[in-house]
Amino acid sequence: MSAHNSLSSFPHRHLLGIEGLSRPDIVALLDMAEDYVALSRQVEKKKSTLRGRTQINLFFEPSTRTQSSFELAGKRLGADVMNMSVSSSSVKKGETLIDTAATLNAMRPDIIVVRHHAAGAVHLLSRKVDCSVVNAGDGQHEHPTQALLDALTIRRNKGRIEGLVITICGDIMHSRVARSNIILLQALGARVRVCGPRTLLPIGIERMGVEVHTDLKKALNGADIVMMLRLQRERMNGGFVPSSKEYFRYWGLDAEKLAFAKGDALVMHPGPMNRGVEISSEVADGAQSLIREQVEMGVAVRMAVMEALARNLPNH
Repeated sequence: MSAHNSLSSFPHRHLLGIEGLSRPDIVALLDMAEDYVALSRQVEKKKSTLRGRTQINLFFEPSTRTQSSFELAGKRLGADVMNMSVSSSSVKKGETLIDTAATLNAMRPDIIVVRHHAAGAVHLLSRKVDCSVVNAGDGQHEHPTQALLDALTIRRNKGRIEGLVITICGDIMHSRVARSNIILLQALGARVRVCGPRTLLPIGIERMGVEVHTDLKKALNGADIVMMLRLQRERMNGGFVPSSKEYFRYWGLDAEKLAFAKGDALVMHPGPMNRGVEISSEVADGAQSLIREQVEMGVAVRMAVMEALARNLPNH
């Protein structure tokens, strides 16, 4: 398969972020994930690509969706998968993280998938282990596999990413998903807009090359894709928004506001959704929604990422 051939030269030992990936790297991963979408729709879903390999999912933050997606991806590739959930209260940054890395390294895993509440923690851990590391979300920094699965979903439904107008709306400030998507979608030639209340737009966001809006209807004008983000109250210190009701009135996506986008615009959300806060049930469950498809694409993308990294593991 051509996608698999192009990945034979995937030059990275880890996937720590979209930043640092070239356009050919991104396209190769998406092409390979296409093959895994087809595989995952068959009765026989397994491959032996990672047979004999050990994958550890190390989650310092709870995330049922992402963790189960990585677990399923690893098992479909034939890996031995171990889940480790570490309560954040028992983890102190710095020394304890390094101790954890040393302990895991002694178990000789091949791939460690890490989610951590501190930006940069995954980079630190990657320097302390001998295996490949995948970033499953670190603080407000990056969430690369989410951006890849979003890109795959868009490409399958629109046939391309280049030239599309993509509006990302909501809690931009606290969102690693927004950051990874902005980098990836612009690398593939999309026009990206961000929208939200001024309090949830990071200072200097314009430097990332995006159009910045506080009025959702203007931000949606002519949009091909509308990507809504969850209000991340657990990352907020203080009152960023007046109330959920008020937030939905101005920045929540309902059918009336969606009408300002293109007639064939499609709606996305990385989940989990706060219905009635950033998106109405009518839109989330409607004909223009790709939200369930995103979940399916997540498994395929994570299979592609792990196969790409496995090719650079020793003894392969």
